[in-house]
Amino acid sequence: MPALRVVLQASVALFALAWAAGSAAATFILPPEGTDLVGAPTWMHTRQEDTLLDVARDYSVGYKELTRANPGVDIWLPGRGTRVALPTRYVLPPGPREGIVINLPEYRLYYFPRPAKGETAQVISYPISIGKMDWDTPIGSHRIISKAKDPSWYPPESIRQEHAKRGDILPRVVPPGPENPLGAYAMRLNLTSYLIHGTNNPDGVGMRVTSGCIRMFPEHIEQIFGLVDVGTEVRIISEPIKVGWAADVLYVEVHPPLEEESESQLRMRFTTLLRDAARLHGLEIDWPRADAIFAAATGVPTAVPLRATTVAFQP
Repeated sequence: MPALRVVLQASVALFALAWAAGSAAATFILPPEGTDLVGAPTWMHTRQEDTLLDVARDYSVGYKELTRANPGVDIWLPGRGTRVALPTRYVLPPGPREGIVINLPEYRLYYFPRPAKGETAQVISYPISIGKMDWDTPIGSHRIISKAKDPSWYPPESIRQEHAKRGDILPRVVPPGPENPLGAYAMRLNLTSYLIHGTNNPDGVGMRVTSGCIRMFPEHIEQIFGLVDVGTEVRIISEPIKVGWAADVLYVEVHPPLEEESESQLRMRFTTLLRDAARLHGLEIDWPRADAIFAAATGVPTAVPLRATTVAFQP
């Protein structure tokens, strides 16, 4: 754990959370079906020399999710002793809990390794960067078709042309080394030119800055590279609203949408997901308080205010 930093946990997690600052991603025991929350809220106090970029990497969170969870905290000079909330609690993404699941608005990857006989099922989560505007990361079901250590980068012609407009002439092949933007590890998807890879610019992890690829911290791509087999399914989704249950409490996690989705569309999705989840348990949403959660869009799982369904009296 970084020297002189104080890390606090607000409550005891229902399911185990294990991470080592600056090296490993968050690893959780996978909860049973019907329970959708992992992790626990935590926070730390900064040193004088810290920036939020330092904190993000040290605690395996991305830039966007850290700044959303800490509105008003200065990115470059948070100052000594500033309390910074660490977004280390997550609603699991919807759908099958298998393979790799990437949720674009969350800037986060989830890996569900298949447990060996007698082992406890786990989920491992990593912050990522995704494609910037006009270079979208493709939604859908894919798979890993190859893996490479110390890869060479063959920039597509479209990227070479974009760089040339800025006076940056890219070679046709960038060999392994410190100038290679793929970093030391890359895993290719069954889509032309799309990779899950490392980086020589870790400050950009957790942002919308790539040409469509998934970018990871160097230590994270090294870890997952050793865990994932060729043929692993990769499901890329765009779910700015995640809803899930834990201990009879309904949680919602709200992220700002990508530019392709309007606020009105997002609000409709928010309303539908919460209403349907509450009805299954015979409950109603306290909408004025729920709307405040929507408006804040902190990306942090928040308990949804509920009340028992009111049944009209029939004489």
